[in-house]
Amino acid sequence: MAPYGALYSRRCRSPIGWFKAGETNLLGSDLVQEAMEKVQLIRQRLLVAKSIQKFYADKRKRDLVFTIGDKVFLQVSPMKVFHVSMLRKCISNSSQVIEAPAIPLDEK
Repeated sequence: MAPYGALYSRRCRSPIGWFKAGETNLLGSDLVQEAMEKVQLIRQRLLVAKSIQKFYADKRKRDLVFTIGDKVFLQVSPMKVFHVSMLRKCISNSSQVIEAPAIPLDEK
């Protein structure tokens, strides 16, 4: 048993292990040409997937616009880095404001 098969309990799937002896009839430039065609096909499919994802992301994107005097709500976590996209517009309601209790301080 090959060392790879002993470690992972399956055959090695390197290009060398894809064919059995006498199974392949591709040689030299034919093999390279077929590989290049497959790479082009993969790139085209990745480009299509990327454009679809970008389309959906752009549909949901909205620009944040703040003016001077606007109140914003920011959720802060010690493990996250601050970014403007974390800000959310806050519509303040003065009836919901809670006054902080005064804390007595000792002179010492």
